[in-house]
Amino acid sequence: MAEFFQFLASGLTVGAVYALVALGFTLVYNASDVVNFAQGEFVMLGGMVTVFVSAAGVPLPLAAVIAVIVAIAVGLLLYWLAIEPARGASAVTLIIITIGASILLRGIAQIVFDKQFHKLPSFSGDTPVNILGAAVQPQSFWVIGGTAVIVILLYAFLERTILGKAVLATAANRLAARLVGINTTTVVALAFGGSAAIGAIAGILITPITLTSYDVGTLLALKGFAAAMLGGMGNPLGAVAGGLLLGLLESFGAGYISSTYKDAFAFIVILLVLVAMPQGLFGRRIVERV
Repeated sequence: MAEFFQFLASGLTVGAVYALVALGFTLVYNASDVVNFAQGEFVMLGGMVTVFVSAAGVPLPLAAVIAVIVAIAVGLLLYWLAIEPARGASAVTLIIITIGASILLRGIAQIVFDKQFHKLPSFSGDTPVNILGAAVQPQSFWVIGGTAVIVILLYAFLERTILGKAVLATAANRLAARLVGINTTTVVALAFGGSAAIGAIAGILITPITLTSYDVGTLLALKGFAAAMLGGMGNPLGAVAGGLLLGLLESFGAGYISSTYKDAFAFIVILLVLVAMPQGLFGRRIVERV
């Protein structure tokens, strides 16, 4: 039983990171219909900038804030310099643009930083907490708790604020949103900045556990996209659920079958789900845009 809870804790921790990456995908997709495959690079930036800024003598909390600001700036630049000029292009063209941006950011990162793996100190020490026989790292609580806080804050922003409702209106029908006076360009830029911030926070939270380097974003982007598709692309709660399910699937699969194939059978199961339920486990809003 202790083994089961150990795998459960591990799965929830990594699944929370996948959920944050999937949330970033969903936020941008809802606002702009763009699948942003550079989302994983924001996770990388969050971890790498925090590592190098803190190594320069800046206190860790301030280094983390700086990393989030840098990620937001990069997200906004991605939108203004690459996505907005290509407005009206096909979905395939926009996807290729985001993939190109991902490659560019990785190239810049290995020049500005280096090609080594780096780690941040755990926020609350490294002494494991015993829960039902499972030794859980304190950082896992930061990851899971941080994800929960972000989800709650994002929900409150979208449902309780004027700007959040403008985002929802733009997601539902951009033309109608413009007709009622919403600056949809600003809203989409906000979505890119917000998704970058979420990705950076994910990178900061997970770096004390999994290490970071200039190329960690590639696999995280694929896993986050898979989680978003599994939960239902365009559904924020589905993205969170998909991330957690993917993390649990990998953890239990690696523990009870073989860690060698954890990525393979996770994607196989996702493909099977999507073949049977193309809209994902939790479906998505069907919106007719005119």
